[in-house]
Amino acid sequence: MVFEDVTAAQRRIDCVLVAGGKWHDIDFARLELLKLLSEDDFVRVRVFEDYENIVAIEAADILVSYTCDVIPSLDVQERLRAWVAGGRRWMALHGCNSVLRFLDTGKVGAPDWAPHFMETLGTAFVAHPPVGPFEVTITAPDHPLVAGIEPFTPQDDELYLSRPTADVETLLHVDFAGHAPAFEIEHWQQDRHPLMYLRSLGEGAVLYNALGHCRGHLDMQPKVAWFPTVQRGAWRCPEYYELLRRGIAWTKEPLATGAVNDAA
Repeated sequence: MVFEDVTAAQRRIDCVLVAGGKWHDIDFARLELLKLLSEDDFVRVRVFEDYENIVAIEAADILVSYTCDVIPSLDVQERLRAWVAGGRRWMALHGCNSVLRFLDTGKVGAPDWAPHFMETLGTAFVAHPPVGPFEVTITAPDHPLVAGIEPFTPQDDELYLSRPTADVETLLHVDFAGHAPAFEIEHWQQDRHPLMYLRSLGEGAVLYNALGHCRGHLDMQPKVAWFPTVQRGAWRCPEYYELLRRGIAWTKEPLATGAVNDAA
């Protein structure tokens, strides 16, 4: 069989998975995402700790990322946005929209040091209350990415409180008023915070899902030598795995329909 004879259903799908960063059990998240990606025999994955191998990303069909405090260089930020706008799809998870700095006050700050990158993603992380249970509400129950999923309650996830950087289509949200005592911006009035949304860019889009916190005993080093509790957040919830499976399928849709050609 020559390549020209391969149908859309038989086409190899090249994926880049970016999994890296701080304060999280990146090994756990990387492995779980690789398992999910391996459910499609036609997906082949290259794995990196950051976005700097932009040539590999530009050659890929889809991008999946799970990072915390990993900010690309400006050139890579611009090329990432152009890649998405050209018709590609990127599923970004949890801390991908974070910039974190420990301050002399003992608080954690979220400086606005990567505005272009955060505008591409659609939000920028600001704070989260202490890890604990919260109910995830379905904002758009008729949307295929979330249709049929009932509200669910992760027991030890991080409830991300982020500021908007672009117009987005919210699919999941949480209603929150309260305090984030570890962070520079501590007090929060009642508001609706997107947890999963679509951010359109040109012919492509970003699907961002803020859920999926995970942390092991060693993942707060060097700040804390031994973190006492293993946290798995929404990874303990079957609903989260369904959202991830649908998100991965969503990244591949343009390939099945021929909306993205090989020259893009």
